[in-house]
Amino acid sequence: MTTLTINTESQEVLKAVKALLTGFQVSYEESKSSPYNPEFVAKIEKSRQEIREGKSVKIDLDDIWK
Repeated sequence: MTTLTINTESQEVLKAVKALLTGFQVSYEESKSSPYNPEFVAKIEKSRQEIREGKSVKIDLDDIWK
């Protein structure tokens, strides 16, 4: 088995490559890796969970500079 990595943000290119592979009856897997640091993503997810659990403080915009 050979692995090819295609880096494109163009949906046209992606669609064409998929059509080509399908036409040649080549199976492929699509994965979307995040450009963000995994530790950063974990912190954001933890914060979102804390918000869902009500473990956050909401500050009124008028009170921010007080």
